[in-house]
Amino acid sequence: MDTSVLWVFIPTFFFVSITPGMCMTLALGLGMSIGYKRTLWMMLGEVVGVAVVAISAVVGIAAVMIKMPTLFLLFKIVGASYLTYLGIQMWRSKGKMAISSESLSVDQSSNYALMAQGFITAIANPKGWAFMVSLLPPFISSQYSLTPQLAILVAIIMLSEFICMSIYASGGKGLRAMLANRDNVKVMNRIAGSLMIMVAIWLLIE
Repeated sequence: MDTSVLWVFIPTFFFVSITPGMCMTLALGLGMSIGYKRTLWMMLGEVVGVAVVAISAVVGIAAVMIKMPTLFLLFKIVGASYLTYLGIQMWRSKGKMAISSESLSVDQSSNYALMAQGFITAIANPKGWAFMVSLLPPFISSQYSLTPQLAILVAIIMLSEFICMSIYASGGKGLRAMLANRDNVKVMNRIAGSLMIMVAIWLLIE
């Protein structure tokens, strides 16, 4: 693969990744509510989801999704409903992801649930599909084998997403530390819950 292509692709995708979006907002909210280490599970699901979208966009599954808008809409509704439920629970300072005034920590949400949350958000993001369909093909050269090129680009995408989500999640953790006292637990839960609901609305209106 031409190295000059990589020098263009890396900053281009990093700039797009660092821009506030569904996944970055989710990382910020979770970083604030459950901390960076626990948010890593969501991030794992998200980078896997982004990788699936990137590979699918190149091999042509994106075209199938476009031809089956009802299926795609159903998937978005399911994902948005789940995020809305989590957001409402956090607003009420209830549920597994809400921070308790006693411990100011969250240990009840399962790793699988966090991974699924990140994966669904990545897969159900229409802008993610549109971006991959429009961005990746120009960086694929017919002079080289497709598989190694795609592997390199997907690895860069996953690393870029992980770094950017880490930045957002760490910022959320810092905000959590600043607010973490008995008087402000409800405020913190409501901010994180609002971010969850915002991502859910984002999924539905896109």
